[in-house]
Amino acid sequence: MDSKDLAQYLEATDSISKPWLLVQLRLKKLQEHRATLSPDAYAHELADIHEDLMKLGEWWNGIEDKVF
Repeated sequence: MDSKDLAQYLEATDSISKPWLLVQLRLKKLQEHRATLSPDAYAHELADIHEDLMKLGEWWNGIEDKVF
């Protein structure tokens, strides 16, 4: 599944509001563009995605049934 397919899946399943899936989309896009990025640029982008993922924390506590 490429990033376009993943984006279409997210739209079709009304998953745009699920931040962990948006992180997966960003990772997929980064993977697809890795060959065009310098190692430093790739590392910077990956660190940015990681930082955003860590900011999610445990926001889902107490609402697991609704979001998973």
